[in-house]
Order: sequence, then C-alpha cells, then structure tokens
Amino acid sequence: MLSLQQARRLQLAAQGLLQPPTKAASRRALRECIARMGLLQIDTIHVVSRSPYLVLFSRLGAYPPQWLEDALAHGEVFESWAHEACFAPTSHLLQHRRFNAEARVHWGLKGAQTLQATQRNALESLLAHIRENGPVKSSDFARPEGQGSAWWGWKDEKRWLEALFASGELMVARRENFHRVYDLAGRVAPQLLEADTAQHSIEAVREQFVLNSIAALGVTQARWINDYYRSKPRLKDADLDALVAQGTVLRVEVEGWAAPAYVHASHAALLKKAIANKLDATHTCLLSPFDPVVWDRERASVLFDFDYRLECYTPEPLRQFGYFVLPILCRGELIGRLDAKAHRAAGIFEVRALYAQPGQRWSESQIADVAQAIQRCAHWHGTTQVKITQSQPAALATALRRALRAIPQESV
Repeated sequence: MLSLQQARRLQLAAQGLLQPPTKAASRRALRECIARMGLLQIDTIHVVSRSPYLVLFSRLGAYPPQWLEDALAHGEVFESWAHEACFAPTSHLLQHRRFNAEARVHWGLKGAQTLQATQRNALESLLAHIRENGPVKSSDFARPEGQGSAWWGWKDEKRWLEALFASGELMVARRENFHRVYDLAGRVAPQLLEADTAQHSIEAVREQFVLNSIAALGVTQARWINDYYRSKPRLKDADLDALVAQGTVLRVEVEGWAAPAYVHASHAALLKKAIANKLDATHTCLLSPFDPVVWDRERASVLFDFDYRLECYTPEPLRQFGYFVLPILCRGELIGRLDAKAHRAAGIFEVRALYAQPGQRWSESQIADVAQAIQRCAHWHGTTQVKITQSQPAALATALRRALRAIPQESV
C-alpha cells in the first residue's frame, strides 16, 4: 500500500523530477533524460522556451538548447508521431516505424494517409527532387501568392513533406531555427536499409510501449497507460495480468484509489524506498504544459490534485489562467501555475499572472523555493530581470518580489 504522497514521489523519481540535478548538465545526461522519459513532446510555441527545451531544463538545469538539436543531427534521437510529435531515443526507431505504419490511430497520420492516396504523383516528384538535390526545408519552396490550404494553411510542399514524414519515407535530418530539414529515411538512418521491421510484431511493439509507459510513469493506473504512446484501446486491469504473472510489472495499491496501480519491475528498489518514506522530494521548478507529468489531465488530477488544461487554443475571453501557463512543482507537490513571457530583447522575464492552488497558503520556504525557480528559469532564458505583474492571492506577488530581491546573484 502506497500513500498518495508516496505515489507522487515515485512518479517524480521515475521522471527525474524528485531532486535537483547534482551535477552540471551534459550531453550524455540529456540523452539519458530522453531515454528515461521515452518521449519528449514537441511544440512550437515560444513565448518562453519551446516545450522540449523547457522539459529538459526542468530536469537538467541550465544547458545549451543547441544540445537537443545536435542530438537530432547526430542520430542520437529521432522525430516521430507518438503521443503527439515527439523526439524519441534512436534505439526505439524500428518499433515506432512499425507501429506507425500498421497500428497507430492518430490525426497526424490520418491526414497524411489521405494525401498518400490522392496525391501520390506529387509525392513521388518531391521524393525525386530530394533524392537528387539533397535535404529540403519547407521554406525552400515558394508559396503561390495568396494561396493557402488545409493543415493550418500550409502550402502544398509542406503538406507533402509532412505526409512523407508520416509514412516514414522521409525523416527529419536536423532542425535549423527549429524548422524541420527533411531527407530520405535511408540517408538519415542508414540502419533502416538493412533492418527488418517485420521482426518487431505489432503485438510485441504494443507490449513494449506498455512497459515503457509504466516505467516512465513510475506508478500508474491501467487506464492511463495507453495515453503515453497514444495507443489504443485503453487498458483494463485484466490486460496486465500476464505481465504481473511474469513479474515484469508489479501490482500495488494506492491509498484512496479504487483501482490498482502498476510499477515496472525495474523500479522495485524505488518502490521500496517510497514505501519506507526514503524518497525525499527536494526539487522545485517550472514545468512545461507538455511535460509528461501533466499532459494527461485525469492523471494529474488524481495523482496531484491538480486540474490542468492548456488554454493557448482557447479564445482569450474564455481563458481562466492565461495563454501558456506553467505548472509549479515544489518539493513533490504541484502548488500553483504561472503565465509567463520571456521578453528576450528587453532582458525581462515577465510573470504576467501567478495563481496558488485554491485553498493553499504558501509557506515562507515555498515562496523562497519558487522565487529561486523563477529566477533560474529567467536566467537560462537570458532574461535576468524578473517582473511579477499580478498574483492570486494578491499578497503573493509582493512576497515573491521580496524573495527575488533576496537571492544572491552568484547562486543563480
């Protein structure tokens, strides 16, 4: 039996968010971080640092964002449709390709399949162009004046590139200013030319994704597992009986949960520490809206009592908290959220609004921890001045400003 607090700490330990990093960030640590999560979701919004960079910062501390792009260019990670568009460890490449080709049900693939069926001649012409001339970006092709189309108004070549990427004929070789550079899959990942993807049966890949999800989540109910890789259908407890019988997965109870929970056998030592209250939560940081800890709304609500919904796609008058709101993790709890914007040219990191969890009164130590986390994040963005515009409760902004002034610059 795990208490809810113990379950939270087990998940944070599995995600690399239980304690702050003890060493300076390194390229190796970045690769290990992505391997531990299994997936690093991609999003292009950049009012603060784009989501994949921010997810890594929450776990690694300050690091050069270029390291992620270098890992992609060097073939250490690759891009794929999975939870959504994601980076994943290259060791998982064949499994993702097989699953996307035959089993994944996803809007990003469905649109591509329609183009494959209706505009194959155009796709073949684009493939021939890349084969002869080398990698391309969408910006290499001019948009006909005044023309846009479906898929966010993308020009035809962008839609074709994305369709060929979804089919696996093209891969992302690298990114330039975060724009995808596409090339033939066999040139990006030469191992594909000799690989036999058929050796990975759909059943085996599906099981591996289930195991990867349980390991990445630390502790999870059966109903949350399939969302991690966006596989279908949603699992029931009976679907995990065989893995439990094999000892690959451990079935446990969490206080207050009607359903059982599951822990990967590789986390048996962490599970023992959690039960013995030896997992100390000491890390405070700002999370991306696309962080695995919060991207499943139901899971975040049940596990952390934190109801989180991304509002950037909600019309502004209907937003409750703001455009791109960052959850605040403080020593094992999600204690609030803030709407931030990095004004890079002015060197200002603006907290446009900050909200404590309803009914919570932050302690002095929590205020100090959050102030430190905001300042570290601001410093990493190259925006060393922090501006807190408003908060709820209103007195919290004053307390945070005071705590920010008290931070020695050498400690940032």
